[in-house]
Amino acid sequence: MPFTTKDLRAYRRDEQFGHKLMTPEERIKLLKPYLPAPPRSAAQRAELKKREKRSRLGVRRFLKSQWHALVYVIIHAFFSLYIRMRQAYHAVVNRIYSIYHHHHRTPELIQQDVKTLGRLPKHLSVILTLEDHGRRGAGLERLVNEAAEIAAWCASAGIPQVSIYEKSGILKGYLPETHQAVAQKLSAYFGDSFPSLSVAAPHGPPVESRPSSRGSRGDSQEQKRLSILLLSAEDGRDSVVDLTKTLTEMAQRSKLFPADISTELVDAELSESIMGEPDLLLLFGPHVELSGYPPWQIRLTEIFHVQDNQGVDYQVFYRGLCKFARAQMRMGR
Repeated sequence: MPFTTKDLRAYRRDEQFGHKLMTPEERIKLLKPYLPAPPRSAAQRAELKKREKRSRLGVRRFLKSQWHALVYVIIHAFFSLYIRMRQAYHAVVNRIYSIYHHHHRTPELIQQDVKTLGRLPKHLSVILTLEDHGRRGAGLERLVNEAAEIAAWCASAGIPQVSIYEKSGILKGYLPETHQAVAQKLSAYFGDSFPSLSVAAPHGPPVESRPSSRGSRGDSQEQKRLSILLLSAEDGRDSVVDLTKTLTEMAQRSKLFPADISTELVDAELSESIMGEPDLLLLFGPHVELSGYPPWQIRLTEIFHVQDNQGVDYQVFYRGLCKFARAQMRMGR
């Protein structure tokens, strides 16, 4: 504790006169408030420990802990009730959408749904998740089936290009099987008149097929083509890093001037090696989680998801197209 101005002046004045203005008792009284407390005796320390122990086991501490527990339970119960009510509400709304807008594997119904929309994306991208739950084969089969369903919806709606992202890249390892599953799904929707199909992955040759015959609906599908691109996490940030290293090495070897490295150059290289920028990105999960999706290509992409949704459903696909048709593309302005 520092000296007060009054006590400091009194002490210095007494010191100037050789400590003759104040008696020893007065000097002790003046300095006593500023001296440290004397050390406690063993008996005093034991008594202090007993008081602290009684305080730890006292009624006040017990009531305080119980009050905190009560507040926690109330807050937890309130938010649990809110989340359950929100999930129930969204489940009902999603179910109504699913009943009212159901494709029945009929392209004409999907075309009827989208014909009133002002515009459709030319490049649609989706994010799928591998859910194996200890059974890798079952998870892969479900993933391929979801990719085939989305491809059939896009072909029916007239969307020419689809990119399907799955973080682990397991679909890219089963490219012919995925192509066969998509072709079978298109055949189930369109019959023998389904559009030409191309399934590819970055840095690899595509697997293509054309329908063997054209039926009554085939004339309208004559010029239609569906391109599917399979993506994984290695096509995201790793590709940007690899391109950066390549451009750096070229600049160091004087094969490229640093002034020539621009946003347009990076965009052109990534678009050529990976893919162009999608117009719409659909998320079928309950939250907005990109899971390592290529970041460069979605700078101006419209992202859509349905809160508390679980699984790939046509109503999410249709509502995403409706949202895209109403969106204002300001392009950063």
